[in-house]
Amino acid sequence: MTQPPNQEEDTRPFVAPCHTVDTRAPLRWLRKGWQDFRAAPGPSLVYGGIMVVISYLISAATWWFGNMGLYLGLLSGFVFLGPLLALNLYDISIQLQQGRRPSLFESLRQARACMGDALTFTVILVVVFLVWARAANLIYIFYPVNEWHLENVLLFFGVGSSVGALFCAIVFTASAFSLPMIMDRKTDMVTGVITSTNAVLRNKPALFVWACLIGVCLLVGLLTAYLALVVLLPVLGYATWHAYREVIDASDWDPRFELPAEQVN
Repeated sequence: MTQPPNQEEDTRPFVAPCHTVDTRAPLRWLRKGWQDFRAAPGPSLVYGGIMVVISYLISAATWWFGNMGLYLGLLSGFVFLGPLLALNLYDISIQLQQGRRPSLFESLRQARACMGDALTFTVILVVVFLVWARAANLIYIFYPVNEWHLENVLLFFGVGSSVGALFCAIVFTASAFSLPMIMDRKTDMVTGVITSTNAVLRNKPALFVWACLIGVCLLVGLLTAYLALVVLLPVLGYATWHAYREVIDASDWDPRFELPAEQVN
């Protein structure tokens, strides 16, 4: 079947190629994330403060109207919805790489350019998140910890952690690089998710270290009554952007922004 004369054949690959990185790469991404935080402390702290307020509101709601299972399920929502909430942070990193003074308002404006595909991914994440929240609530029903006996507590957290790890692994694999790619290139969410999955599977040791570092940061945030998240969430968002720029080669897709090449050091 011949191609219509006014329609060009799409010769781009099905998935964006990826580079192989070593297990030290996540530390490099965190360092770059910290550098971006220091270069844009105002917008970063505003973003982090908003996220902490949302965390307190979620905790208050589940404390009064829910139970421990629902609380843990909603609390883990950072893992599911964090990549979406970090869209504005990606744009702040973009502004810094362009040599501009970062503005949170400008990042909101730029994020609208990819909002269509981002909203599609949001629906998927919300569905997965709600399934996980329901699963966490069911685990609490079958393994209640109201009396806080050590055996019941260990069983509850053991089962809950195993189920939660499965959900988190799926979401992490799909979202590790997909949203940064949507922010950077004129592409669709399906290509972004497949690209992210391919890159994670081809860099399993490095991305396992990266996932562990994210988990440690979230744990520190929990242990500090969310206060550490004011800094940690922006740093993780910036670091995710630099991870995408270092790992994914999306040059076959039209760019949304003019950016210098990512420096690996």
